[in-house]
Amino acid sequence: MLRLPSFVSCLALTLVASSTVAAPLQTSQLPRDIRPDHYDLTLTPDAQNLSFTGQVGIDFEVLTPTPRVVLNAADLEIVTATLAGRRGFAAPKITLDTAAQTATFEFTKALPVGRYRLDISYKGKIGTQATGLFALDYDEASGKRRALYTQFEDSYARYVLPSWDEPFYKATFSVKADVPAGEMAVSNMPVASETAEKSGRKLVSFATSPKMSTYLLFFGLGEFERATRKIRNVEVGVIAKKGDIDKAGYALDSAAQILPWLDDYFAVPYPLPKLDNIAAPGRSQFFSAMENWGAIFTFENTLLFDPAISSESDKQRIFVVEAHEMAHQWFGNLVTMAWWDDLWLNEGFASWMEGRVTEHFHPEWDPALDAVNSRDAAMSLDALASTHPVVQKIETVAQISQAFDAITYQKGQAVIGMLEAYTGTEAWRAGVRKYIKANSYGNTVSDDLWAAVEAAAGKPVTAIAHDFTLQPGVPLIRVESAACKNGQTELMLSQGEYTKDRPNKTPLGWHVPVLARGLDAATPVAALVVGGRAEMTVPGCAPVVVNAGQSGYYRTLYTPGLFKTLAANFARLAPADQMGLLSDSSNLGLAGLQPPSDVFDLLRAIPADAKPHVWSRAASLVQSFYDYGEGNAGQQAALRKFAGQYLRPVLDRLGWTPRAGEPDTVAILRGDLITTLGRVGDPVVIAEARRRFAARVSDPAAIPPSLRRTILRVVALHADQATWTAIHEAAAQETSALIRPELYNLLAVAKDETLTRQALALAMTDEPGVTTGASMIRWAAAEHPDLVFDFAVANKDAVNAKVDVSARTRFIPSLGAGSSDPAMIAKLRSYGEANIPADAQQSVKTAIAAVAYRIDVRKTRMPVIAAWLARNKF
Repeated sequence: MLRLPSFVSCLALTLVASSTVAAPLQTSQLPRDIRPDHYDLTLTPDAQNLSFTGQVGIDFEVLTPTPRVVLNAADLEIVTATLAGRRGFAAPKITLDTAAQTATFEFTKALPVGRYRLDISYKGKIGTQATGLFALDYDEASGKRRALYTQFEDSYARYVLPSWDEPFYKATFSVKADVPAGEMAVSNMPVASETAEKSGRKLVSFATSPKMSTYLLFFGLGEFERATRKIRNVEVGVIAKKGDIDKAGYALDSAAQILPWLDDYFAVPYPLPKLDNIAAPGRSQFFSAMENWGAIFTFENTLLFDPAISSESDKQRIFVVEAHEMAHQWFGNLVTMAWWDDLWLNEGFASWMEGRVTEHFHPEWDPALDAVNSRDAAMSLDALASTHPVVQKIETVAQISQAFDAITYQKGQAVIGMLEAYTGTEAWRAGVRKYIKANSYGNTVSDDLWAAVEAAAGKPVTAIAHDFTLQPGVPLIRVESAACKNGQTELMLSQGEYTKDRPNKTPLGWHVPVLARGLDAATPVAALVVGGRAEMTVPGCAPVVVNAGQSGYYRTLYTPGLFKTLAANFARLAPADQMGLLSDSSNLGLAGLQPPSDVFDLLRAIPADAKPHVWSRAASLVQSFYDYGEGNAGQQAALRKFAGQYLRPVLDRLGWTPRAGEPDTVAILRGDLITTLGRVGDPVVIAEARRRFAARVSDPAAIPPSLRRTILRVVALHADQATWTAIHEAAAQETSALIRPELYNLLAVAKDETLTRQALALAMTDEPGVTTGASMIRWAAAEHPDLVFDFAVANKDAVNAKVDVSARTRFIPSLGAGSSDPAMIAKLRSYGEANIPADAQQSVKTAIAAVAYRIDVRKTRMPVIAAWLARNKF
């Protein structure tokens, strides 16, 4: 495979501590003796030949005399370079270092302290995966079309312009583009002017941007349409390829709602004159949307809404992703982490903020319950030996892409939510406002945020934040006793560590904010567990829930007696606490800290009128246990019977036909139940899905839009050759860029290995599209991880060619992560040693840990669950 370069071996790391530049010490792969001020960039793309030419004039300041200017540059051919307006300085010697991704411009004498402009002309390549400047092809009735876009996060601006391509180096940008006259060019700022040229081309000039990091720069070109709305002083827009702008209405309405709310939350108005959301065909194996300042890039399956084919889940995803990316316009763009160590400052905060925005505009979606699921996804990764701290030391570009994971996003989100609950909503917001105002157009580290919040809250936030961000792992709060005395409940708590694969690990220590509430109380009681123990007094003698509201980032383990009491009162728990107890009992059970069958007692205790989120969580748990039973027909048959008895009645109450006016959460639950019951092999659900699939030709209502994807997936999972062929024919004939990739992906989900091999062979051809082949491979791995991993390793160069550069160190290892075969551990280790840089092995470690844990669960926990099922006649 193509390996991401390691800068450490080629260019020494430097640390900055200069009052001229900034205060914090930060990692860098470039010398700190020069600071850029402005880039004047002109691009001339040749989309047909996948190439471009560029000219960039860089205004910079020399801080310390130096004879050389070192810029990041990758896969560029430098044609000329001159120092503008400076007599006595000949054209520099140009040296390209491919491994270090740098271009060095060496002068015959040192440049004195002062301001300069370096003019560079160069050539580059347009790729076909979402890195640098890339092309995406799509079908129209009149033929194939091609559009161009850029993706520069984390370190890919250097593929399009020589630059100081690190977040610390902020500058302003003036962008021009020489493009075909009939196409629309898009960048971060509005078009300032267009000048007609010869041969059907035009020169588009964009207004100068604010000071920003290179990874936020954007350029797009194609046959686009744009819908706009004026919100306060900002033009909000959605850009889509021609013919699709009618599907942009929901996204535009959502953005128009979100922007003024964020203005008010941050108390700093959005500073650019426009904010576009750009919808693009295709997909990436690394990301779905990118927060380029003023020009958010989003793959169209995450931005466009078509009532004829889109579901309620699609609608929610569009809103949530927009909220996330728009929050970045402040937290990430206006104020940027100084280096990738603090990537979580961008992503964790935006993930948390997406929930706050959604809670305000769509409380009916119960976003707080989604946050419980997000927290659990982080804990699942964080409890393995392969975990890492939220703030992690990043020294090379090869390591950066490894940092975009559930620890950075979901743990970051959960920690912020916990700290907000600890400080109080108003104090937290006051601290955030102070942080944004003080650091606008600058760079920060995590401690800058903690200092601002601590000053606003008057509470020791930094000590808690350091514990949860500078060390890895998940605290375990044991409720050792709960005694009723004088009308109050006295709790004894102790703190350990929840780990899935290290039962004898010495626990780390945390300052843990704990909220506890009796079932009859309106508000919780707060305490801070310090030094491993704490006592709490809760009003009343009703059963007590620890981690009430589930804002805390920790697992809660009750004594057997206290757990039974809560299980008996499950229907009285708040929905978030129902979900939290389900999650804690299942995960602690699989870790051997309580009986693994306890969760089944809770599943049977869920009331019929429980929130849809709770039933969806129950369905996902049943499905996960079924998957752990892979290869054991008896265990899976018992779990199938359990699912039929406890989940199918819920589906029967909802019915397969959506009801007018029903909540979106109910519609989503219907799909979740069908998915799980189809997954575990429920014959009634499989038969109905097949009936509707067969009836779709004569009865379009047989598959309602909200269930289209769900029904097709159940059918595809249990497909025979004739069904697989029918889906393939439909995929080949489909022209919609929203539907076509979905159909090709469905070809890869079949349980039948013969059909999976056919899908893998198809994925390696050009037929599905250059960005769809990799997703087919990933989908196939969900069902057949061993087969698919072996296939990918055998064809690694061809497979990696279908994957974004940013995802290549992660893609193939992730395919084997779902295996339960002990041999996979050695395979993963061997693949990593041979193909992935030593400093980018996190994905391999994570996959190995997941396989080892799954093997242990199947060996030690599933027999206990099987015994419970047998005792209860399943």
